[in-house]
Amino acid sequence: MKLHLVHVPLDMRRLNRWAGCRGLIRRGTFDTGYAFHILLSAMFGKGVLQPFRLFASERRRNAALYAYSAVAGGELRQMADAVAPPDCLEVVTPSRMRSKAMPLDFERGRRLGFDLRLRPVRRLRCELTDSQLGSPLSKGSEVDAFRLELVRRFPSGWRDAGVTAAEKAGLTRESVYGEWLSERLGDAAAVEQCRLAAFARTRAVRGGNGGPEGPSAVLHGTLAVRDVQSFLKILRSGVGRHRAYGYGMLLLRPPGRQVTVR
Repeated sequence: MKLHLVHVPLDMRRLNRWAGCRGLIRRGTFDTGYAFHILLSAMFGKGVLQPFRLFASERRRNAALYAYSAVAGGELRQMADAVAPPDCLEVVTPSRMRSKAMPLDFERGRRLGFDLRLRPVRRLRCELTDSQLGSPLSKGSEVDAFRLELVRRFPSGWRDAGVTAAEKAGLTRESVYGEWLSERLGDAAAVEQCRLAAFARTRAVRGGNGGPEGPSAVLHGTLAVRDVQSFLKILRSGVGRHRAYGYGMLLLRPPGRQVTVR
């Protein structure tokens, strides 16, 4: 198994123009994750640069995209030179791409910091009534993990229960998302610390139709590797749903201070 961390410098104005020409701005909604899914697939092939993460500021023109790939930067450049459409090359300049080989020898117990943008949702296996809204949540729908926990804990109406009741139960968006992440990591790694660094609700665009509205969260924290091979698979495949659209990339950082639990 080979794994490379790829860095792609970007000009957001060029991306916006390209997306407009491609008709990817739907009813005033611009899903950059969907746009990059289309762009990267056209230049390098479906899933070659995935998962990925966009770092961009609304006020700045320059941005950067990071991605994991089994293919190194040199081969990616050759691929783009051969098959990339000319309009896509106006957004991504292959000669400016850089990559590094990721280590494959993480030892068990190794502590690592992480920075993770994710879509913390659960898909319902059966219809569920949300008393607060007075309407059922349909089977198969994606529901914010935090909202779903509120509905299950407070079936008569989660707002009526009050913030205090939820807090007494240890029910915060941060705690629910941290538990959600621990479930997704499974035997690969143990979450030692987890902080909700950013949160927003966004509307996704998928294909010719509008996609679901849902949570977009950024978690920062520290984990400890449990099973090396499972951990490498998590790095390669990403965490959670919508990994092909800019979510789920587990970026590694220096670990935080170890906390002793008493």
